[in-house]
Amino acid sequence: MKKIGFLSFGHWGPSAGSRTRSAADALLQSIDLAVAAEALGADGAYFRVHHFARQLGSPFPLLAAVGAKTSRIEIGTAVIDMRYENPLYMAEDAGAADLIAGGRLQLGISRGSPEQVIDGWRYFGYRPPEGQSEADMARRHAEAFLDVLRGEGFAQPNPRPMFPNPPGLLRVEPYSEGLRERIWWGASSNATAVWAAGLGMNLQSSTLKDDETGLAFHVQQADQIRAYREAWKAAGHGREPRISVSRSIFALVDDRDRAYFGRGDEDGDKIGFIDEKTRAIFGRSYAAEPDVLIEQLAADEAVREADTLLLTVPNQLGVDYNAHVIEAILTHVAPALGWR
Repeated sequence: MKKIGFLSFGHWGPSAGSRTRSAADALLQSIDLAVAAEALGADGAYFRVHHFARQLGSPFPLLAAVGAKTSRIEIGTAVIDMRYENPLYMAEDAGAADLIAGGRLQLGISRGSPEQVIDGWRYFGYRPPEGQSEADMARRHAEAFLDVLRGEGFAQPNPRPMFPNPPGLLRVEPYSEGLRERIWWGASSNATAVWAAGLGMNLQSSTLKDDETGLAFHVQQADQIRAYREAWKAAGHGREPRISVSRSIFALVDDRDRAYFGRGDEDGDKIGFIDEKTRAIFGRSYAAEPDVLIEQLAADEAVREADTLLLTVPNQLGVDYNAHVIEAILTHVAPALGWR
């Protein structure tokens, strides 16, 4: 069995053919798609977070709303950019959303990707200390967030509080038991995957990673997963980790699918630069008749290695069509691969 969820970037705008024309559309349709995906038997509803963009930006109100509207499906992010986050305030928001959802949050966090503005985190009041990079700052924020999620008291209580305090040092409230084990790190390199394993975070690996060996994307991603698993074992954690990969996968089962995705022009990896120093490899998309998809996905080493597959969805095509995309994979592809 493999968990299968969707990942939405939550794009919105008045472009031709868009059914998601405003921020309200993006948010409300995200809730509706999560409800539809749960009804179809999907396992997860995940959302990407970008700032200064016409996309989903502030995740916790959305996660809480999805949690209130659903009862079974996992609800997550892939990923929250930790350069922008106050770890303690984030812990409060995350704890509240997780309690509303009944302990179903799966929060993916990372150092983030290039954003719409230069050093956007500065506008949020954050700046790396002297001698540290923005990536160092993101990892420091992540470590502080993980520490707070342990639920241990650290704040000195006021001797004359407005309301009575429990004994001892105080922790951030509300606290949600078990959330610490449901934090994932979105790693683009093998080294950060190993670092995440040491801290006991689950692993998210997306449709791009640092091009470290020149091999095919899925091979490099599978090598990253294996390095992560070795580091996890060496760290001696007392549970098995979760590992997800993201893919754009479309089963061509009707004329709409063929019109949107049947061109066959996204069937190879691509090379690019996510900044002036980092050469990245972008994984291919999959769009084919179900029998062809089954053969292609069976040969994807990283998909085989992961326990969770996130289907990136074209959210601006609307809830009904994206529910169809998810249902086509669950019905026509997953059973043949032993995922259902």
